[in-house]
Amino acid sequence: MFRKTLVTAFFLIVSLQAQPVAPVRIHYQGGGDWYGNKTTWKNILNEGRHLLNLPTAPKETAAKIKDPEFSQSPFAYLAGHGNVVFDDQEAAILRRYLIRGGFLFADDDYGMDPSFRKAMKKVFPELDFVPLPFSHPIYHTVYDFNNGLPKVHEHAGGPPQGLGLIYKGRLVCFYSFNTDISDGCEDAQIHKDPENVRRQALKMALNILVYALTY
Repeated sequence: MFRKTLVTAFFLIVSLQAQPVAPVRIHYQGGGDWYGNKTTWKNILNEGRHLLNLPTAPKETAAKIKDPEFSQSPFAYLAGHGNVVFDDQEAAILRRYLIRGGFLFADDDYGMDPSFRKAMKKVFPELDFVPLPFSHPIYHTVYDFNNGLPKVHEHAGGPPQGLGLIYKGRLVCFYSFNTDISDGCEDAQIHKDPENVRRQALKMALNILVYALTY
């Protein structure tokens, strides 16, 4: 509760000076379904607005990395089942965006893992994804997830993984693998997940949202 109070106070101050916040969804190349999870961010942003008084927009925006509006958002989101490709210019722009303070939340819907890792290696050839310890702040910004990511969908089986790219001590990309937080945050009738699973997904998504905006 103490953390929630601090977060609320921070964003009430920010909301007096800033436009409503929302992620930019990356419209990537490669043929993957970058446009999926259509109700995910509507629900996450609504939760943030009503539970934490965050100054959020009704939904996310969408842009290609080369579009001028891409770099105007404080954080980016990428998800899908299929192929993810960045060309040289996109990789350079995304690298600059992340180094200068941007943040990327990537969520594997099941199937994008090999191409996404290859694409991010083009962005940060010197970095590898590393498992984040359960003590990492992203698991505790608002709600405590003492065992890491909640499991939403089985996919390949086994535990979910919270992976990160860390540049000069700062987490610039959080990658949730083998769980599908995005699906868990969709409208209840879409995937018909149990309510307790949906609540856990939304709580974790709020942690990611607040982390992206405050760290």
